[in-house]
Amino acid sequence: MPKPIFREDRCKGCELCTTVCPKKIVVMATHFNVKGYHPATCSDETLCIGCALCAKMCPDVVIEIHK
Repeated sequence: MPKPIFREDRCKGCELCTTVCPKKIVVMATHFNVKGYHPATCSDETLCIGCALCAKMCPDVVIEIHK
């Protein structure tokens, strides 16, 4: 089962990853990271299909998909 890993401390909250997720499970967190942004996170890891579109879209290499 694929597992998305988000390095929240590096996220600048651009939301590009949220636009490409086919399952719409990549969302912006309600809390702030150390940079003062709402970081991207996964709302339900069990629904992740491991397509890695979110990771490919991220300009800051915040997301990794572990299979």
